[in-house]
This record gives sequence, C-alpha cells and structure tokens, in this order.
Amino acid sequence: MNFASDNSYAAHPAVLTAMADANSGAVMGYGADPVTARAEAAIRDLLEAPEAVVRFVATGTAANALVCAQLSPSFGRIYCHDDAHIETSECAAPEFFSHGAKLVTLPGEGGRIDAATLAQSLQVGAGVGLNGGRSALVSITNATEWGTVYDPDQVAALASVAHAAGLPLHMDGARFANAVATLGCSPADLTWRVGVDALCLGGTKNGAMGAEAMVFFDPTRAEGFDYRRKQSGHVMSKNRYLAAQMLALATDGLWLDLAHRANTKAQVLGQAVVDGGGRLLQPVQSNGVFAAIPKTAHDRAQAAGVLYHLWPDKTVQGADPVPLRLVTAWDTPDADVAAMAAILRG
Repeated sequence: MNFASDNSYAAHPAVLTAMADANSGAVMGYGADPVTARAEAAIRDLLEAPEAVVRFVATGTAANALVCAQLSPSFGRIYCHDDAHIETSECAAPEFFSHGAKLVTLPGEGGRIDAATLAQSLQVGAGVGLNGGRSALVSITNATEWGTVYDPDQVAALASVAHAAGLPLHMDGARFANAVATLGCSPADLTWRVGVDALCLGGTKNGAMGAEAMVFFDPTRAEGFDYRRKQSGHVMSKNRYLAAQMLALATDGLWLDLAHRANTKAQVLGQAVVDGGGRLLQPVQSNGVFAAIPKTAHDRAQAAGVLYHLWPDKTVQGADPVPLRLVTAWDTPDADVAAMAAILRG
C-alpha cells in the first residue's frame, strides 16, 4: 500500500494512448507540430482563455521556476507561503532561473496566505529600498502543500492586494485539478476571472507521465518567454509527446474526473482517521490527508508495510500521536484504501 505521493502511481491509459497516437510519421520539432497546437488550444478552451499563451514542460519545478523568472527580475522579491513548494522543495530553482530573485515567505494557517498578511508584508517590502530589492511577484499554491484549497473569493482578495501594489499573481497548480474538483467552480473562476496572471497547470500528479502547462493569461507577460524556456534546456525537440499527455487530460473532462477519484479516496481515509481516534491537522479538501494518529495505528500500518511520509506539525509534540501525510491518486487501489481505513480505525 502506497500513500507516499500521487507521484507514485501510473499514467492514465488515455495518456499512453495519446502518446502512441502521436508516435507516427514526421512532424516539425520544438513544438511546431499539430499535436502541440491542439493541446495548447485545448488548455485555452479548458480555461476559457482564448488569448492565453500556453507552453509545456516536463516537470513542475521547471514550470514554477521559469514562470517566476519570467515575472520577476533578478533583484525581485517573490512573496509566497512558508510551506510553498517553491520554498521547500525546488532546490532554489526559482532563485536560480531568475538569477537571484529572493523568496519572501509568509505564515498562514493551512498553507494559505491571507490578504491582510500579504498587505502588511508588501507594505514592509515597499520600504526596504535599494538594499532589500524590489517587490515583484506574489505566488500561491492551489491546492496547497497542506491539502487545503483557496476558494475564488480568497484568490480574488490576494489578487486585489497584489495588483494594488503593481505585482502579478502566480498560481502553482500542481494539484489545481484537485482544487477545482473540490470547489465545483470553473477553472476560469479560480484563475484569470479573479486576478491570476499566470498558472502552472499540473498534469504529472493527475494522470500524466510527466507534463505540465504554463499559462500566461495576458500575452504581453509572455514576451520573450520562449527564449527563456529554450535557454533553460526545457524545450523538447519532440514536443508532441509532451503535448499529447496534456491533450489527453484536457479531452472530455478526464483531468477533472481523475481528480475527483483521488479526492474521494482521500475523504475515505480522512473519515477513518477521525473514526479511529486520530485528528485531522487540516480539513481534507483535496487528495491529501494530514493527520495525527495514535501510535498504535501507526505501528499497525508500518507492520503492514504501508508507505507514507511522517509530517511533523508545530502543534504536535512527541511520538504519540504520530503526524503524517497520506496522499491518494486517481488509481490508488480501492482495496488499499479500504485496508488502510481499517488500520486507521483499529
């Protein structure tokens, strides 16, 4: 049983079929092929953003780092949550690709920044002058690194603060599909309609083999981006295989169906945590369960060979209860979910 990450599971058969279908004949390279054109159009349609610039890369780190570098100068200040993926898990890639931009981290319950905290930090940042660099970008993650989601009103409030300071808003959407599935809103209502300027739309954690889309809703913000992507080594010569994955996910609502499946499995585990005397560290709003469970339940899970990550939280002290993270994927076996739920319930 593996609940370590949604990265652990398989690519959807439709993705593999799309890649096989693309594997025929000769087409122009570097994205000048019909599959890439259709995939870009499909993402624009999904987001109801006909003028958006869409490009593809193979990893979420590349997507976030390149978009942050596009939107922030080397002397810029990028505001993000303390636990944002760009801060904790990308080996300083945003700083590297921007040639030195500084991440300014902010606190916030459940992985979310609130508008008042952002406004206060931007006010401080506006006064640092030459020595501290110039405020350049706000980056949020949806769904967050704690499995919670920003709703459209929360995103709009952050965008309002950012835009009032003259800053664009970037959304790391590695699990954007899971957030949309939970909220039941349209992707547009969670992005450009509420002020998001650039979105990194995740595919890898949602059924792709390895594909992410970078979306600039205002084409002027993407000026020169193709050169930046090429310089970084993230333009694939046979781009059709990358694009085919995102095209498959965007076809007939597959991306959202897969996210619904993953979220539903997480809800089962979240309820089992509570039934077994544990407590949820955050509400289950996507495909991640962050919980503190009795050590006896942890010992049962370890004896059964279950894989998951311990997830220390500042509010949890000692070895009992045990804080952990359980992540489900679209294809986490239902039998595994049921077995883990039984372990949690005791």
